[in-house]
Amino acid sequence: MKKKLNILFIASECAPYAKTGGLSDVVSALPIALTNLGHNVKIVIPKYSSIDTKKINMKKILLPMCVHMGNCEEWCSVYSTQHNKNVTIYFIEYEKYFNRDGLYHDSKMNDFIDNPKRFALLSNAAFQLCKDINYKPDVIHSHDWQSALSMIYLKEWYEDDPYFKNTIGALTIHNIGYQGKYPYENFGYLGFSDRLFNPNILEDFGDINFLKGGIHYADIVNTVSPKYAEETKTEEYSHGMHTFLIDKKDKYFGILNGIDYEQWNPDIDKLIPYNYDENNISEKSKCKLFLQEKINLKKDENIPIIGIISRFASQKGLNVLASVIEKVVMDIKVQFAILGSGDKSLENYFQSLTLKYSGKIGAFIGYDNQLAHQIEAGVDFFIMPSLYEPCGLNQIYSLKYGTLPIVRATGGLDDTIEQYNENTGDGTGFKFNDLTPQAIYDTIGWAVSTFYDRKKHFQKMRKTAMKKNFSWKQSAEKYVDAYKKALEGNKNIS
Repeated sequence: MKKKLNILFIASECAPYAKTGGLSDVVSALPIALTNLGHNVKIVIPKYSSIDTKKINMKKILLPMCVHMGNCEEWCSVYSTQHNKNVTIYFIEYEKYFNRDGLYHDSKMNDFIDNPKRFALLSNAAFQLCKDINYKPDVIHSHDWQSALSMIYLKEWYEDDPYFKNTIGALTIHNIGYQGKYPYENFGYLGFSDRLFNPNILEDFGDINFLKGGIHYADIVNTVSPKYAEETKTEEYSHGMHTFLIDKKDKYFGILNGIDYEQWNPDIDKLIPYNYDENNISEKSKCKLFLQEKINLKKDENIPIIGIISRFASQKGLNVLASVIEKVVMDIKVQFAILGSGDKSLENYFQSLTLKYSGKIGAFIGYDNQLAHQIEAGVDFFIMPSLYEPCGLNQIYSLKYGTLPIVRATGGLDDTIEQYNENTGDGTGFKFNDLTPQAIYDTIGWAVSTFYDRKKHFQKMRKTAMKKNFSWKQSAEKYVDAYKKALEGNKNIS
């Protein structure tokens, strides 16, 4: 097999052009890591109206491009720019579908009614683009439900096309809670045979399920941590997909996300007031005093701070934390630094705590990238009490910043954090199993008591945490191994 692979990413988001969550960070960083390993990677996403074409030096390369859908022809344009020096990103322009506020829903968080058509067009347009720019992919790599149909187009529409004869399909599930379920009335537009609308492929209680169909047709399916891969094969975590994932056998697995250490590294971070590393950690105390002053906490480096940077959502377990946070600050000498938005009742609640517990709790509602970096650098602990967490990134950022995570042992949180051993001082954080107010209270108490009473252990854990390496290079190598294994299997079949 040739060493250099042609890999096409199809996704609904890619930072910094379009972003709502961690999906965009993966689609941005993983192709760069793959090119650094010697592969030829291109990215395709929609051209949303929110993207500033002039700011990123975007150029129109195809006009028009015809995309044959099930019951019509769609004519669109294609723009491109350099994502980095070796990765080109292409933008599918179709104003009817992508010229609107929001990526997936309106300002009231209602799904756009034509989402199935919007993302079916994206999934299919990528194949026409490949032909028009003369790019033969060895791998079509789709991400989440929005581009999962590309797995079906590959195997159903293009199976006999010499251009894609040897191409394999890879599907990454970033969060199985979102599957793309839409009414059957959209089925004709997709262009698939009626035989596919059955409970084993696309049909889901009378609706179409994009992710389900993608899982069925993909040569390999992965999710973003080994633990989450195991969890999603159970009824509790799979949102109904466990039997289909189990059926994939060894073609379903977890690969842990990496992080960008050029962006998240306290030694070179330009967004924090003082830089430091594991050999010069004293500057972290100055970052702490800076943060305390900035968010109106009592200035005292001897009081531990617990950080929160999160969407305010039930998945993140913050409703459970909210039920016990007041007891924590009344019983335990600790402070909280909170940054996030989402559920309005949680926004209002956390904001109210800044007045009720002035000097003990500081909260900023919204998102501020600089403040996020300053919280990671300035706090002692970072709490993530998630109901489930496919991978999680902030706990990995925290490790690099010498900020010890307090996490529920689920998904990527369990994979990335090593439990503190009170006998030896080994470990990189504090984990609990049950998502209950008492478990959160007890684990915070355990962490804080380590800060006060077992100082040598606390310092040892900090240094251990900062030395951990979760670079994208390691993850990219695992993806390449998976691609090549699937390509070998495809070759043997054909």
